Amino acid sequence: MSIKIATVTDDGQTISQQFGRAKYYTVFTIENGQIIDREQREKMGHAHFAGEHPEGEEADPREHSFAPAGQDLRVRMIEAIRDCHFLLVRGIGSGAYHTLEQVGIRPVITDIASVDEAVLEAAEGIILDHKEKLYIEQDVILDLEGQI
Repeated sequence: MSIKIATVTDDGQTISQQFGRAKYYTVFTIENGQIIDREQREKMGHAHFAGEHPEGEEADPREHSFAPAGQDLRVRMIEAIRDCHFLLVRGIGSGAYHTLEQVGIRPVITDIASVDEAVLEAAEGIILDHKEKLYIEQDVILDLEGQI
């Protein structure tokens, strides 16, 4: 059985610091712990959505959170990797993280910069997931505080 592991990158060699601003996905197909295919895919990002807001609404500062408009943008952003099992990132917001989980893609926050090194560790099942580095958007914090 093969698995697909995606990374976010600007150059095909380094995992980008921020999911939303990365230009590309590099997608690896893994079989028996070996990379058998590698492809670069265009990635929609924040720049693609500049000025895009629902009709009649002003810009929402919560756009990267769990607001419906933000959710729609994130779903469009990950459409190119819907066939992947994992996404390796070095930085990601909580809204995007949860959207990935909802569509069945496991996000992994790594401190490994090298695309190849991170993918091989993920394929071997030894990559560390640094969830403590998850960006939590301000309105999510306020929502959580309101529930206490």
